[in-house]
Amino acid sequence: MKDMDERNIMGLIETLLFVSGDAIPVKRIADFLDMDVRKARKLMEKLIDTFNFERRGLQIIRVNDSYQLATRPEYGEYIEKFFGGDKKQTLSQAVLETLSIIAYRQPITRMDIELVRGVKCEYAINVLMEKGLIKEVGRMDAPGRPILYGTTDLFLKSFGLTSLEELPPLEEE
Repeated sequence: MKDMDERNIMGLIETLLFVSGDAIPVKRIADFLDMDVRKARKLMEKLIDTFNFERRGLQIIRVNDSYQLATRPEYGEYIEKFFGGDKKQTLSQAVLETLSIIAYRQPITRMDIELVRGVKCEYAINVLMEKGLIKEVGRMDAPGRPILYGTTDLFLKSFGLTSLEELPPLEEE
């Protein structure tokens, strides 16, 4: 890749993101291009700026330290109209509450979630696991070794976040 100019390298990265379909860690991009991670990040930010400036139908999103090609949200309704049907999946209030607790307090056990909500949440946890919004992130070092839950990169993508630091602050009661 040493013989390629920056424009061709950015075209190659765009191609890799398109073919992958999934987010690619910046480290993997840097290794492939035989450059340091800092330079790869700068290249990715330049590519993001180019997509945004040109108002392309696609955008490059950052999720944690990975990048992915995605459609622009403002074209969502047109995509739905073109392909037919409403493919939006909504989450119930109980499932959203459970997801919020996990997002803000992760890693957290089911019992701790139930203490916050005041009701059982096994169903909500199962729904969130099936949808890939949460995952098991370990086990607590306590009797019974309860499962610890945390959010996934799909959670970040679904809510338009690049990292958990972008969660809005909690309001004090």
